[in-house]
Formats: sequence, structure tokens, C-alpha cells
Amino acid sequence: MYNILTLNKIAAIGTSRLGDNYKYGDDVQNPDAVLVRSAAMHDMEFADNLLAIARAGAGTNNIPKDKCSEQGIVVFNTPGANANAVKELVIAGLLISNRKVIEGYEWAKTLKGNGAAVGKMVEKGKSQFVGPEIKGKTLGVIGLGAIGILVANAAVALGMNVIGFDPFMSVGNALKLAPTVKLQKSAEDVMVNCDYLTIHVPLTDDTRDMVDADMIAKMKDGVRILNFSRDGLVNSTAVLEAVKSGKVAKYVTDFGTDDILGEENIICLPHLGASTPESEENCAVMACDQVKEYLENGNIINSVNYPAISLARTNADDTRFCVAHKNVPELLKKVLSQISGNVENMLSKSRGDYAYTIIDVAGAGADDLAKIAAVDGVIRVRAI
Repeated sequence: MYNILTLNKIAAIGTSRLGDNYKYGDDVQNPDAVLVRSAAMHDMEFADNLLAIARAGAGTNNIPKDKCSEQGIVVFNTPGANANAVKELVIAGLLISNRKVIEGYEWAKTLKGNGAAVGKMVEKGKSQFVGPEIKGKTLGVIGLGAIGILVANAAVALGMNVIGFDPFMSVGNALKLAPTVKLQKSAEDVMVNCDYLTIHVPLTDDTRDMVDADMIAKMKDGVRILNFSRDGLVNSTAVLEAVKSGKVAKYVTDFGTDDILGEENIICLPHLGASTPESEENCAVMACDQVKEYLENGNIINSVNYPAISLARTNADDTRFCVAHKNVPELLKKVLSQISGNVENMLSKSRGDYAYTIIDVAGAGADDLAKIAAVDGVIRVRAI
């Protein structure tokens, strides 16, 4: 029986896939895995038996990834599961950055009570909410992952010129990108040449405040900036000053901070990017499937701290050793020397300072597990 702790509500369509051999809920003790959405985990202590944490979403800033790596806890996310939901909200943000829809809506509400005169008042007052069209304008997209690609392609379909940058774009993602999207050599090349800017990158030391006062100064006058990715990518003080000066025409985000809330030409929404029934279900299914595969077979899909690795099981009688270890020379050789049975199949991959090895063994000895665990550099080992 596997115990799964849920720190947030996880859609039942996902948890129902776990099966009868799983107990899950928000009151589960001694969990083998944790399912989480937004709950903060940085101050949590993890028991020795915790094997995995799966975030039903793409970002993992609420999870202490370094701490998990050191303890051999695999952290999963669900890239792409909420991509369409975020794309749709970004496109909505793009439109409301232009057409003063929200301002017009708020003004129209003030006309209530004027009876038959409302129609004429609406016609007379509408000119104050004039805004340009997006067709023919240039959208800059920084980060061409699952979400960025969908945004770029949707903007192309809406008649926009699209430029983009992603230093880590895979061949697969490149093939998904509309052929008219023009790739740039740097993020700065995108930011200084676009009429609209949307950012879709994780928050790291390298990306924090990537849109600051210096960068804004290089942008076109009247640029419109969208941030539906992560708080901290856009320096709120800098963008507020730029909006007040008119350098930035509009800033739209779902990461409101106290200093920008209620400011003219800044639209702050709740963090609604993945808040659709479809997205929540997609994320739940992916997260639960990944946890189940890891617990039962040791295979890693969509981890943010350990390498992706999958080895088919060819003999149900074999013992499968799953070893999380430091990525150092000769360590794997030492691990194999502790195995008394016959190694039938093996796969090892690394990611930065850490590595993960799956070893299928026929006739494994009773003390092989303990011997492997004692090897210097082995962080965690389990037998399935």
C-alpha cells in the first residue's frame, strides 16, 4: 500500500488513476509521495520514507528542490498540462492591454439608473476608450516552451508579427513553432524590437528582474508588457515608474503587488492562468501517472531535479534496484560491485550533480540493498 499526501485539492480524475493499492488524502501519515499545487513546502521536514513530490502544474518555486535532491526525493511537474489555459489568458491580456475593455466596462456600470438615456450616454462616452488593434503589430515572446509556443502561434493566427527567443528550445518545440516566427539571438533583441512583450520563463537568479529600468529604457516608447509567468521577472517599481511616465503604455499581469494595484494603465488579475477545469484535470492526471510510474517501476518522467529515465521491465521475477546518487566518477562501478546476483538490464543517466540508475537483477542477495546504500555517494536506494 502506498500513502499519498495531498496538500491541495487534486482533481478526482487524477487520483482515481492511482488504484486500490493507494491511500491518498490531506490527512495521510508517513507519505511515500506528495501531490501539491500551490502549498508552500520550503519549511516542511521530509521523512526518510518520502520518495517523490509531484506538482500539478509547471512551476515548482513552492518546493525546495535542492533539499529534495540531497535527500533523493524526485520532484515532478506537469509541463504542458495547463499550457492552453495559460495561452488563452495571455491572449485575453494582450487584447485588454489595447482596447480598454476593462476601463469601458467599469465606466458603463456608472451609467446605471439613467433609464432610456443610457444608450445615448454610451455612444457619447465611448470615444474615451479608443484603443489600437493588434493586427500588424510585433509581439515579442521570451521563452518558447509549451506555453510560449502556443502564444506565439495564436498571435500569428491573429495577424501579428512575432519574434521570439529561447536559449534552450528543443528541436521538437522548434518544429511546433509557426514558420513565420522570427527567432532572435538574445532576450534583449526581442525586448527592444517589439510593440508587445510577453514572458514565459521560470524564475531563477538569471531571470529575476529581467525587465528592469535599464531594459525598459531600451524598449520602444509605448510598449505593452505582459507577465503571466512568474512574479519577480518584471521589476514592479521600474514598470510602475515607466507606466507613469508613458514609456510603457500598459502592464498586464496576474502577479499583483501592493505598489502596482489600482494604478492607472496597470491591470492586475488574480493568478488565473491554470484555473480552468480542463487544466486542473490535465495536471492531476499527469502528476498522478508520474507518481504511480515512479513508485511502482522507478521510472522518472518530467522531473525537475533528477534525469528523465525509463527502463522497461522484461522479467517480473527480477529485483529492480533504483539508485539516486551523486554524479561522480567510479561510483556506479562501486555500486555494481555490491550486487551478488546477475545484472540483466541497466540504465543510468545524470543531471548536473545528481544521477539515477535502474538495475534489474536476477537472483539478488538479501543484503544487496544494504550494501548499495553503504556506498559513499549513494543518496537513496530502494528495491522494487
